Amino acid sequence: MKIKGIFSTVIGLFLCSLVFAQNKNISNKITPLTIGEKIEFQSKTLNENRIINVYLPNGYSKDTLKTYPVIYLLDGSIDEDFIHISGIVQFGSFSWINMIPESIVIGISNIDRKRDFTFPTTNKKDKKEFPTTGESEKFIEFIKAELQPLVNKKYKTNANKTLIGQSLGGLLATEILFKNPELFNNFIITSPSLWWDDESLLKYKPSTYNTKKSIYIAVGKEGKVMERTAKELHNKLKLSKNEKTNLYFEFFEKQNHGNVLHLAAYSAFEKIFKTEKK
Repeated sequence: MKIKGIFSTVIGLFLCSLVFAQNKNISNKITPLTIGEKIEFQSKTLNENRIINVYLPNGYSKDTLKTYPVIYLLDGSIDEDFIHISGIVQFGSFSWINMIPESIVIGISNIDRKRDFTFPTTNKKDKKEFPTTGESEKFIEFIKAELQPLVNKKYKTNANKTLIGQSLGGLLATEILFKNPELFNNFIITSPSLWWDDESLLKYKPSTYNTKKSIYIAVGKEGKVMERTAKELHNKLKLSKNEKTNLYFEFFEKQNHGNVLHLAAYSAFEKIFKTEKK
């Protein structure tokens, strides 16, 4: 009995040590944590390599018939807005939240946003501070002719497309809304830099469209010019909107240019996609 007891004790200690060793090994196991994909490709339109970051919904599969809306994010580099916007999309699409449908996020990484997001200016100060400026027309063509077809070919997308832009990205989003409205169904325009070229875009007559659109404009406590021009954009669109347009405006008095996007994006998703459910 003593030998049997000793044997049982030894076996028990061995098993405990084995479990401890396994737990120890597991606790020290390090693997990469990923939230999506990165695609690098050669753009013929821009004549350079471009990178997009891609967030895919949980359970996304190419083997199902389900298709997804796509949210295109300007300033979509990893060290810019891609991660936190993707986080809002993930949270909002949880079944117990149900604020936004499961969606694909395409973050467009920057190379030279001052070049890509601005149209030519006659303002001398603009030219001095933005020496590479004035290539937005080419960048819009890149989105239309290369980026959207690539995304539609590679992923299971549907026709619902949303564009998010802040600051100079908001300027570009406004230009696309005015000149190429067919490219997106929804526009989230935050803190748009409409001061560009002596506010000339506010004088532009927007192209007409016959499809349903949701347009959300937001600005924080960002100074008289930024606040005034954002409100003028809203008023301009309000005068020209038709029955197929849902238009929203919000002023975030406790936010500034640096931190307004996160709250604005959340609020925009809530308003735009709630409307789409009706």
